[in-house]
Amino acid sequence: MKLPSLRGLTMAALAVVAAGTLGQAQIERLNLSQMVAKTDNSMVGEIIASKVFRIDHDTDGAQLYYTTLTVRGRSLVDGKRMTVPVTFPGGFINPEEGVHNSEAPAADEIRIGNEVVLFYKWSDNMGGDVAGNALYASHGGIYRVVKSGKQFVTLGKGAGYALDKNWDLTALDAEVTKLDDQLSK
Repeated sequence: MKLPSLRGLTMAALAVVAAGTLGQAQIERLNLSQMVAKTDNSMVGEIIASKVFRIDHDTDGAQLYYTTLTVRGRSLVDGKRMTVPVTFPGGFINPEEGVHNSEAPAADEIRIGNEVVLFYKWSDNMGGDVAGNALYASHGGIYRVVKSGKQFVTLGKGAGYALDKNWDLTALDAEVTKLDDQLSK
C-alpha cells in the first residue's frame, strides 16, 4: 500500500479549507429579526413587471445578466404605499440568451401578478456597476403570499430562511413593524 506524499496531503488539506471557506461565504442563514436588521425595507405587493438585462463590464466580465422586478404594494415597516424595483442576478432575455443563477428565485415565485413579501437593501454595485435595490439573500428574500380561506398566508421556506414557516400576513406585518421599531431605538 502506497502512503500519500506530504505534498498530496497538503494539497488535500488546502482544498478542504478552501471548500469550507467558500461554503461559509456563500450561505447566510437568517431569522426574521436578522433579516429586518440587515435590510432597508420589506414590503408586500404584486409583481407588476419583470425585465432581464445584460451588462458587459471591463472588470467584472461579459454577459452579466440581472432581473429587475417591479412590485407595487405597501411597506411592512410603516404601511406606506410604494412601487419598488428590486434586482437580483440571473435571468433570461429570451430562451437562448441569459444565465441560470442557483441563488435566484424560482420562476413560479416571480411571475407577474404574484403577491409576494420581499426584503431589499440598496447596493451601489451588485456587479458590473449595477446599482439599485438588491433582493436581499436572493431567493431567501422573496416569499409568495397565497389566500387560504379568508386569510392571506406568506409561505415560509424552511430552516435557515427569514421565514422558516408559513406566516399569517397580518401577523407577519405586525412582527416586522415591531422588529423595525425595536431596531430603531
